[in-house]
Amino acid sequence: MSGERVWLTGASSGIGACLVEMLVEQGSEVICFSRRPAATDSAAVKSIAVDLTDPEATRQAFDEAAASVPANRLVHNAGVIRERPLPEVTQEDMDALARLHMGAAVAMVQASLDCIREAGWGRIVLMSSRAVVGLAKRTAYASTKAGMLGLARTWALELAPLKVTANAILPGPIAETEMFDDVVPPGSERAGKLASSIPIGRLGRPDDVARAALFFLDRDNGFVTGQALYVCGGTSVGSLTL
Repeated sequence: MSGERVWLTGASSGIGACLVEMLVEQGSEVICFSRRPAATDSAAVKSIAVDLTDPEATRQAFDEAAASVPANRLVHNAGVIRERPLPEVTQEDMDALARLHMGAAVAMVQASLDCIREAGWGRIVLMSSRAVVGLAKRTAYASTKAGMLGLARTWALELAPLKVTANAILPGPIAETEMFDDVVPPGSERAGKLASSIPIGRLGRPDDVARAALFFLDRDNGFVTGQALYVCGGTSVGSLTL
């Protein structure tokens, strides 16, 4: 059963909610960790309420889940932007996003290691961001999302003997998500200009990213690890200003 169960953070909306739906359709059980419950009534989905910026609560939530609903397939999707010009960035901004984007990922994987060893394989997917290439007013966000690349590459090497793959997805710009819509209002002139500037000619959707996560989570995908996959409509090879 462990190979059919997935732990997922940030499942209440956007990319996470879309991934929950796809995983359930594939027959997986999904254990969701976030402040709000997952946006589904499916019996295959269990929501665990936790503030992932609180290290003690986060570790407790994952440790308890490891005892009752262990999993060897993990997706750390939760994220927060905290848009600030550099002079206004605080140490609390940096600490909070480091705890959320990196600290929670560490706690998640540590708690799952026994299950991974027992299963004989594992999959780790970290949801980073296209912002790692540089984006104004994203000091805390871009730097901590970049840190997730280091985690994925380190774990790809360290956990390879356990038959674990670790990869990062770098989405953006992805519409129909709270994170994006808060910055670029749906239907706005800015949204239209942004879409037209993307090489593929449209904004991304949550399902674009969820499909990439499914690829990395597949048990048969055991030879792709330590990679950073941009799901960005070509913006990572061009220029784009949000």
